[in-house]
Amino acid sequence: MKTPKTLRRVVVTGIGCVSPIGLGKEQYWQSIRTGRSGVARITRFDPDDLPVQIAAEVKDFNPDEYIPPKDRQHVSHAVAYAIASAELAFADAGLNPREMSLDEKRDIGIVLGSGGASLGFIEKQYRYYFGNEAKRASIYTVPTATPGSLPSELSMPFGIKGFSHLISTGCTSSTDAINYAVQNIALGRVNTVLSGGVDAPLAHSFMLGFCMLKVMTPSWNHEPERGSRPFSKDRDGFVIGEGGYLFVFEELEHAQKRGAQIYAEIVGYGSTCDAHHRVQLDESGVEPARAMTLAMADAGVAPEEVDYINLHGTSTKLNDRIETRAVKNAFGDLAYKIPMSATKSMIGHPQGASGAAGLMATIGGINHGFLPPTINLDEADPECDLDYVPNASRAADIRTAVCNCIGFGSKNSALVVKRFEA
Repeated sequence: MKTPKTLRRVVVTGIGCVSPIGLGKEQYWQSIRTGRSGVARITRFDPDDLPVQIAAEVKDFNPDEYIPPKDRQHVSHAVAYAIASAELAFADAGLNPREMSLDEKRDIGIVLGSGGASLGFIEKQYRYYFGNEAKRASIYTVPTATPGSLPSELSMPFGIKGFSHLISTGCTSSTDAINYAVQNIALGRVNTVLSGGVDAPLAHSFMLGFCMLKVMTPSWNHEPERGSRPFSKDRDGFVIGEGGYLFVFEELEHAQKRGAQIYAEIVGYGSTCDAHHRVQLDESGVEPARAMTLAMADAGVAPEEVDYINLHGTSTKLNDRIETRAVKNAFGDLAYKIPMSATKSMIGHPQGASGAAGLMATIGGINHGFLPPTINLDEADPECDLDYVPNASRAADIRTAVCNCIGFGSKNSALVVKRFEA
């Protein structure tokens, strides 16, 4: 359902993240601005038997600061990232749900986007069961294996009693979840929603599956930080990533009444499907272009008003070429004038959290006056001939941006975000 523009405005008042390039929004934004790569050799398990041995892994993160010791063996990496990101986002927004009244707790919803949720945890339990070590398995294996338990793990410690939902649409999951959050606030169902993306797909079996699909790069095990190279002529696959990227979304007047800091306003969303293939995109780029066009129409924004595009930019031969074509389809000749970039060059591909990670980088650019770069772009593919802000960020005044996502199963989703103006 399209949200009528007479409905309520929705703004971002809190930001929290656990990422391969930093904990919290300021570390994340600084790393994005300086073009820091979070890709390294995998340490979570021994990758020697895999052709791809690198990933953008979360490091320098202590879950014991957020999870009680008695719960640690029952909690996945995804849950730990979600809880930590939520703590940071609520603190950033100046909110403490634990101290709120019952009515206030009922006025907060949670909707997360995730592709694989707790895959690593599930694999670990299977190894116990089938390795004759069943006594070591968690008694909460079944609920943890259910993706919908991820938002529940946030509702319970914070005491939040509004809706608690998970959207899983592959790589577009968090973009779709954010739209769900915005719609519920715009329609007046709640005033506040915690939303974004969380994924922890670093599991041996999952990596092996991607290796079988030949979608990850096998060429940079010796130099991991150069492995994710969207739009480069020599790109040959993505690098898996992980992390939690959460926002507090709030109805504008509700935020203003309590004097909240406002980072940006979400103004548009569009979603389409190629209906083409399980993993490959339609070469035409028509449907991802239409998702961006629908998002701009929903926002009441003309293509000429867009100052920056955050691209899906996976670093695969197919995706980057077709996404470039989609941008040209959506923007025409303007495509050559609008700067755009791929956050995944620095953080890898965090699956269902991709859209939220890109939005977070974009909001950093809006608030600190810079265009996020696409690192490792030494020589562009001739078919990828747009301005991808190669290798170094640029000073810029971003007022309006489009954040694009493309997922397995031919799904396409896009958001339009603006600098807040009263």
